[in-house]
Amino acid sequence: MHTVACIVQPGFAPFEFGLACEAFGLDRTDDGIPNFDFRIVTPDPGAVPANIGFSINIDDDLGFADEADLVVVTPIPRSSWDAVDRRVTDVIRRAVERGAWVLTVCSGAFAVAAAGVLDGRRATTHWRYAETMKRMYPEIDVDPDVLYVQSGRIITSAGTAAGLDACLHLLRLELGPEAANTIARRMVVPPMRDGGQAQFIARPLPEVASLSLAPITDWMIENLDLDLSVDLLASRAHMSPRTFARRFKADYGTTPAAWLGRQRILRAQHLLEKTDLGLEQVAADSGFGSASVLRQNFARALGLSPSAYRARFACTVDEAVAS
Repeated sequence: MHTVACIVQPGFAPFEFGLACEAFGLDRTDDGIPNFDFRIVTPDPGAVPANIGFSINIDDDLGFADEADLVVVTPIPRSSWDAVDRRVTDVIRRAVERGAWVLTVCSGAFAVAAAGVLDGRRATTHWRYAETMKRMYPEIDVDPDVLYVQSGRIITSAGTAAGLDACLHLLRLELGPEAANTIARRMVVPPMRDGGQAQFIARPLPEVASLSLAPITDWMIENLDLDLSVDLLASRAHMSPRTFARRFKADYGTTPAAWLGRQRILRAQHLLEKTDLGLEQVAADSGFGSASVLRQNFARALGLSPSAYRARFACTVDEAVAS
């Protein structure tokens, strides 16, 4: 991926537009990250108004989007959901036909839906707009409960920060985990949030600090090789298993098992990237128990085998020591 076109339309949302610029538009060559040819495009060049009282001047029309490796579609206002600019939908349709990546943030998914390329696919948008998308586009499998969805080379994401998660997911696929982690560190954000995490977490911060489950999750990460049943975790938290599972879902937006599975995948990725341990040892150290179970979970989570992942992303010994 070398070229990125970010489509901006009247009524755009500044934050979501800015995160696309942050993810793909900054010069990070000092950190060893290759530059993208990043351009902001719009159907009618000139002053394009945002949704909060100011405009930006955009010089490029949509022509560059027809050759870009990635087309980012920023949010569009509700007033244009049922009347998306035909020039934009044509560009999106052609991008999908030629195999380019297409990534949407928040209500940008409505522009891609209008292009017809999400029919028969799973997709997401901000949870507030999901029911509207279902009514407008019944052929799309709209999932309102996730941060982002990748379907082929189309990635749709929920509102605000979830768009950044989707960008980092794509950067990890294209540039590798080390580059994505470097970019995330520079942004001061988590390097990877699983797309399946819930959009809405019932209680983002515990009401009482002493009731935080952070000590339990820290202990889980330190002991991934153990059999971490809900009964064991609940006992450490001095709760019943039922109460613990409910509290965990409220605090983290997912089940203990799903959260634990993601941490084990991340540990296995780290070991495959940084060490030359055999697959059986990687499986044992990350809590999968055996290489066959590791392979099954890797295929389900990442779409490739541990060996293929290592071949693509492994650091040399010198690189691992330096990092």
